[in-house]
Amino acid sequence: MELKVLKKDGTDSGEMITLNPEIFEIQPSDHAIYLDVRSIRANQHQGTHKVKSRAEVRGGGRKPYRQKGTGNARRGTQRSPLMPGGGAVFGPQPHDYVVGINKKLKTLARKSALTYKARANAILVVEDFTFETIKTKEMASTLKNLGIAGKKTLFLTAGKNEVLYKSGRNIPTLNILEANKASTYDILDNKVLLLQKSAVKALEENLL
Repeated sequence: MELKVLKKDGTDSGEMITLNPEIFEIQPSDHAIYLDVRSIRANQHQGTHKVKSRAEVRGGGRKPYRQKGTGNARRGTQRSPLMPGGGAVFGPQPHDYVVGINKKLKTLARKSALTYKARANAILVVEDFTFETIKTKEMASTLKNLGIAGKKTLFLTAGKNEVLYKSGRNIPTLNILEANKASTYDILDNKVLLLQKSAVKALEENLL
């Protein structure tokens, strides 16, 4: 699959780039995507939820009232789950939600997600560029020139670029990541995949 390499002003650079068919034109696996996205989402849970059991709430040192003659049910402690302020029964306790997935399946899932983006013509390749200073206005202008302003976009760079990242972080529809750190979920959760020219090579090195 060949794509035009665009300049940041939206014009054609006159250069073409070939997307590796082993990454962008495979037989996609929906099941691999499902397993990887489930793993990613599960691992985002902090798992710090906690309520106190009857062993942990304060009080309960003496019997609330006498056993007989009150017309009430028998009470041995104020910490009973049936009493206001008592401990919770089977309440949430801290634990992790980690769901494991092997590297081969994770790679297949990422390739499948990229293939779906290629099939939907949702991939744009732009020349390598940066800004002299951190300017959100310049990034917004670049997106407008490329015709993707307002569309949820994942912008992949070959390496860490602090100027580009900080220029785009206040644009709500834009997410900027290094190519080798973009997960299956990141790729699928955006309408447009914007790749710097060098990021295409970085993806190939990471996925092949």
